[in-house]
Amino acid sequence: MTNPTILVAVTDIFFYTKVRDALRPHGYILERIRNQAEVADKAASANPAALIVNMNDLGVDAFKALETLQTNPALRSLPILAFANHEEVDTWRRAKELGVTKVVSRNEFSARTKDLVEELIHPQPSAQP
Repeated sequence: MTNPTILVAVTDIFFYTKVRDALRPHGYILERIRNQAEVADKAASANPAALIVNMNDLGVDAFKALETLQTNPALRSLPILAFANHEEVDTWRRAKELGVTKVVSRNEFSARTKDLVEELIHPQPSAQP
């Protein structure tokens, strides 16, 4: 089995380094998206297991990125983990409308990066009564 590739749309190098340090030791391959133009190309060519997107990033317009993914039928089911400032209710709502699988606060993302990614790409069936 090949190691899963995770697309990371985070332009802040320090925050990207935190993501890298949380995931690479567990066998994940990271493909960094540094600007808007890379979204469609890397999503189509990397065969990603998931996408991580910073909804507050100034270098990649997260909403445009999500809209771009929705236009490609092969990428509509890509699991997406987004993080945003916890007080931005409209951002969270719009992210969900654009197909984000899970939205968390920046703090939760920082504290639980690996666990959140694993929950995303290996979802557990919900318990049915």
